[in-house]
Amino acid sequence: MTKVMLIDDDESMQVLIEQIALRGNYDYCCAGNGKDGLEMLRAERPDFLILDVMLPDTNGFEICETLRAEGRRIPIMFLTAKGDIVDKSIGFKAGADDYLVKPFQPEELLLRLNAHLRSRKRYSGHEGAERGAHPEVFRVGDLEIHPGKYDVRLRGESVALSSREIELLEVLASDAGGVFTRDQILEALWGSKDAADPNSITVMVRKIREKIEDDPSKPCYLITVWRIGYKLADRI
Repeated sequence: MTKVMLIDDDESMQVLIEQIALRGNYDYCCAGNGKDGLEMLRAERPDFLILDVMLPDTNGFEICETLRAEGRRIPIMFLTAKGDIVDKSIGFKAGADDYLVKPFQPEELLLRLNAHLRSRKRYSGHEGAERGAHPEVFRVGDLEIHPGKYDVRLRGESVALSSREIELLEVLASDAGGVFTRDQILEALWGSKDAADPNSITVMVRKIREKIEDDPSKPCYLITVWRIGYKLADRI
């Protein structure tokens, strides 16, 4: 069964997230600090991680960076009492896939959780495997995108992208050269154009460019189509 994990020292939040996970028919585990959380995550191998920003022994940003440095593509959602956009930028830079400010409605968290897990299933090739499909590697210039494998390579080296950043590239690669609007990207990644802040697309695009472009200010792979959306170059 799909497993959701929480790292948060607030016992009331641990109970609330457990109730939400059980309502969604997910297994659940939790830890109250960063050290125990990392050990539990490596042992339990959950499918989704909910991560508090402020923890007794560390902060969620550092945990997220550690997981991404290890090559782990698990979707990560930050929980925080801070709504400042600076904190959100730090979170996405660390490799987060989503960000939810406390207090929140339990139904909103469950909707986001379901959307992330549906998207992960879709892009991991489960649906294609059921049909016998085998997605091909997309190549343009020195960039390689391996659909369903959460693997993006530049000049043969793996690029440290979050799972959501990889999914965004896979969406664009599904029709390289074609333009995707923000709403289309939100629909593809979250299941609804209203399920996430449209500004999160802008943040993700910027972070992806910092990792795959030689000059992020003059991108040659991930292109902005002014007032419309984004596209992935089909040739360099």
